[in-house]
Amino acid sequence: MQELKGAALDRFLLQRQGRTWDSVPMPGVTIDDLSFASIKKFRELAAASGRLSEVDLSANDPGLLEKLKLTEGSYLKRSAILLFHEDPDRFITGAFVKIGFFVSESELAYHDEIHCSLFSQAHTVVDLLRTKYMKAAISYKGIQRVEQYPVPYEALREAVLNALVHRDYAVPAPIQIRVYENKLKIWNPAILPENWTVETLLGPHASQPFNPDIANAFFRSGEIESWGRGIERIVSACRDADTPPPFITIDGYDLWVEFPFSEAYMAALRGVSATESTEKSSGKSSGKSSGVGRKESTTQETTQETTQETTQETTQEKIVLLLKQRPSITRRELAQQLRLSEDGIKYHLQNLKKQDRIRHVGPTKKGHWEVLK
Repeated sequence: MQELKGAALDRFLLQRQGRTWDSVPMPGVTIDDLSFASIKKFRELAAASGRLSEVDLSANDPGLLEKLKLTEGSYLKRSAILLFHEDPDRFITGAFVKIGFFVSESELAYHDEIHCSLFSQAHTVVDLLRTKYMKAAISYKGIQRVEQYPVPYEALREAVLNALVHRDYAVPAPIQIRVYENKLKIWNPAILPENWTVETLLGPHASQPFNPDIANAFFRSGEIESWGRGIERIVSACRDADTPPPFITIDGYDLWVEFPFSEAYMAALRGVSATESTEKSSGKSSGKSSGVGRKESTTQETTQETTQETTQETTQEKIVLLLKQRPSITRRELAQQLRLSEDGIKYHLQNLKKQDRIRHVGPTKKGHWEVLK
């Protein structure tokens, strides 16, 4: 006998009804409350993926949501709110992502929260991690500049998508991403299928999504596969980039994905060879004083924090420069110029507005930008 409470009780009752959490209808929210921009973005992604027919894509918004099985009668399902509402946290507590840079396990240097639709969260989180929280190790092959990130883009993207699509949204806590000098950790509340273990998750397995309606929408958009290959794709991307694969642990309903940064990457940041880095880590370096070690550690922490802030500032300065040169430039054109997603550009534009550095004048599509300072 086991006493069930909270989210566990909800899951039990839904299972008895043959339902999943994301398929429950939610009164009080209508299609008019959803984000037109998010639905439009889905249409563009789905058209590019070829996983929805032209007939389905040409349907009006209510028809499209019905085709995606995101409605029940006149009600929207919870999945529709998460996928297409600009602020799903208003209705579903914890439906956002927190990112923080940690100097140590207990010392937080700075952080961000991402509140928007799930499709926007996926792109914004990955862009933010790469432009603010992780710095690239720079090297040169002849005259070619090579940037090496500690976590390959495809592996990072897949890990973030897995967390968003498969988490248990009945738990009122956001997905949490902790970035350190030498590792990146992603936490989300997750429920594995019955009788599954970590070994099952890491090995070949069939796709059994915890949120089938959410997973189906992401599949139709081309963002994920439907064959249970997410972990395999992460490991493969790390192998191709010659970086360590992640450690995956499950403790109760807590699922952690930890990406350790390679010695080669850490050495490249310090400007030393991998051999020298290995010698230092094994105690063979010439710096024998413990005071020297403390000074080096402090310098690295300060440099890391300063570099992350500078990276974000550099991105925003580039945006400001482009707005000066072309006041009528669109978000899509900015994204193409800076090799970011449109959601990443939106995030930086919002920050620049909050700083009173820019403002948009006129209608959304035909207006222009003014640089204030």
